[in-house]
Amino acid sequence: MLVLKESRRLRYFTFCFLYIMQGLPAGFRADTIYNYLVEKGLTAEAVGSFVFLVGLPWSFQFVWGPVVDRFQVSVIGQRKQWVVLTQLVAVAASLGLLVIRDPVAELGLMSALFLVHSLFASIQDTSVDAMAIGVTPEAERGRLNALMRIGFLLGTSLGAAGLAPVLHYYGFQRAALLQSGVLLFFTVLTFFIRLDRTDRLLPAFLRGARARQLAARQQARQATLALTPTLAPEAPTAHNQPLWTIFQELARSVWQPRSLRIYLCVWAVYLASTVFYSSYKFTLLHDLHYRAQAVSIIEGSWVNLLAVVVLLAGGWVSDRLGAVRLQRGVLVFVSLVFLTISALHGSWAQPAVGNGGLVALNLIDPFMSVAALPLLMNLCDKRVAGSQFTAYMALINFGDVLGAKINGWALSFTTAPMVGVGCAAIVLLSFWNLRRVRAEVPVSEPRGNLAAA
Repeated sequence: MLVLKESRRLRYFTFCFLYIMQGLPAGFRADTIYNYLVEKGLTAEAVGSFVFLVGLPWSFQFVWGPVVDRFQVSVIGQRKQWVVLTQLVAVAASLGLLVIRDPVAELGLMSALFLVHSLFASIQDTSVDAMAIGVTPEAERGRLNALMRIGFLLGTSLGAAGLAPVLHYYGFQRAALLQSGVLLFFTVLTFFIRLDRTDRLLPAFLRGARARQLAARQQARQATLALTPTLAPEAPTAHNQPLWTIFQELARSVWQPRSLRIYLCVWAVYLASTVFYSSYKFTLLHDLHYRAQAVSIIEGSWVNLLAVVVLLAGGWVSDRLGAVRLQRGVLVFVSLVFLTISALHGSWAQPAVGNGGLVALNLIDPFMSVAALPLLMNLCDKRVAGSQFTAYMALINFGDVLGAKINGWALSFTTAPMVGVGCAAIVLLSFWNLRRVRAEVPVSEPRGNLAAA
């Protein structure tokens, strides 16, 4: 029997492949389709609008989080019903892409179909993150985040380096069909994994049977906690909390001054990274005539291999050095990357320099992941952990789609190198603010779970 709470390796494996499911469509739409549209001659504003629209549902995760926490109890596993249901709908939405024959001519319809897929994929992401916080001890979250990001990178590799040649040689429909088949495989795999030993694979439709299952699951949980004291109990699971109570707790946790200050620093860096990366890649594809398929393969192959190395080492370092201290070092690295690439703008046409810039900018996300995501997880109140973490991620996702729009606007009056200099200034300002935040959490602070740096 595959029981998630009884095996560390199974936890790592499960959340890794759940993130592969999220990365595959993300790599397909954000890398393969984006590069394809730019190569076909669409303007920065047009492709920016596409990215903004299809990524918009991820910005509303702060709505899905409280709903998932409100209806989290299930006889098939805590929040598992949300994961499986949204996976099935996301597969159906992916199959809907088969009606598209020409992505450029049918850009509006394709955007709408990707929008539907993103809507349910974002709810799935909310459920998976909340589940991860609930079953993973705090001391393991750095490694877990690293493995989840590795899973996401593997997924984006399939969506970029894997599906770009399929799109180029066999057409959009074959690429969409292959994506749908992989998503369906992982959905079936999720179905057979239990969180607790007493969880059912199928719901108990009789009320009495459901009550017995819940009672048995609570007893098993208490026995598990007695054997594994390092696993902190999550929010009350005997019953679902009122939705309004969850929103109140979420508001108090998010607006806590210290947590808000730390988060704004992280958010600003993610936004700046998206703006500069979009400007840089558009310049390579549109102005310097790099091939879309070649760029997609670079983004999804050996670039991700380097990112995996960063994530594995960074997850270990994060758990030992402390998330706040590591985040400060990462911000210095990000600002240096932006300034160096901008200074070399006269050589971007040379493949060694242009591709090197792609590699360096793609490594920013894994560096941020191993530092920023454990940092944000540790800021979460366990009573609304799923809601709070997904609220953080929703705003980061909104920064991603907003960055694509800002890029289209910025390139209408300035150049990518100047965008890079401005983004480096934002990162340095965030570094200055973050270094003023105390790494230690006062004993009297009830909601701060931030590990000391």
